[in-house]
Amino acid sequence: MKYTDRELEDILNKLIASTRSPRGRFSAASSYPQLEKKLNFRNSRLYLTRTFAAAAAVVLLCLSVWTAYLYMQPATIQTVSTLAETRTVHLPDGTSVTLNHYSSLSYPERFKSDNREVELSGEAYFEVAKNPEKRFIVSTSHQSQIEVLGTHFNIEAYEKDDKVLATLVEGKIGFIFTQDNVSKKVLMDPGQKLVYDSRDCKVQLYATSGESETAWKEGKIIFRNTPLEEGLRMLEKRYNVEFIIKNDRLKGDSFTGTFTNQRLERILEYFQLSSQIRWRYLDSPNIKDEKSKIEIY
Repeated sequence: MKYTDRELEDILNKLIASTRSPRGRFSAASSYPQLEKKLNFRNSRLYLTRTFAAAAAVVLLCLSVWTAYLYMQPATIQTVSTLAETRTVHLPDGTSVTLNHYSSLSYPERFKSDNREVELSGEAYFEVAKNPEKRFIVSTSHQSQIEVLGTHFNIEAYEKDDKVLATLVEGKIGFIFTQDNVSKKVLMDPGQKLVYDSRDCKVQLYATSGESETAWKEGKIIFRNTPLEEGLRMLEKRYNVEFIIKNDRLKGDSFTGTFTNQRLERILEYFQLSSQIRWRYLDSPNIKDEKSKIEIY
């Protein structure tokens, strides 16, 4: 840093005043070294300050570039699948998802966009963490979506089934689907069950307590005046079997009962006693069949 002659003179005068002897005298020979020392100290301190500021700016720039680079990279997709068991998954935003048997959930390792998007095949119970700024969207293979902000709900969307079932326990959700090339949304309130048929794109709403639809989380199967076809579908997803109804007259039968961690054969025995239906396992000609087939007659 350079000083003008006037500035040097002012500094020298101050230094002279501070070095006066008791007799009012001073030594120029000793004053100039002190002046030089003060000037060098100020220059050194200014140099160090500028050096540290430059270094901090470089570090901040590197961190900013690295953060931008990470943000622009596509997030890694995680997929969790279940077989004959349930499993709870905790998502990056704090959302909790419990998967039913033979289900899978795909989600990014971090949510980067304005939406939190996941994909479900099978059945799951969602407890979505609230975030008004980021919608939570569940997509299914049936060209349908569930859109929420923060809520508790159950959704069943097995890929090989034609129907999607959504049961709202708490909060609000919107069920989005396409009909005649037009996107539509059905809003749901707690205590409602939605049934969407992907074959004709029709939606129906029913009142429900949610007890039967969410009982699987505790290892239970609950029938409440449940029609035979719906009851068998519940057993199919729980035990990974396929039922074939040979007697259409039986489709009008309904059942009530609660089963906790029971064998499939025990439940079918109850059906047989209460409605006189009969059942048997069928031999499959294809040894690669993953599901056992059971005939109801």
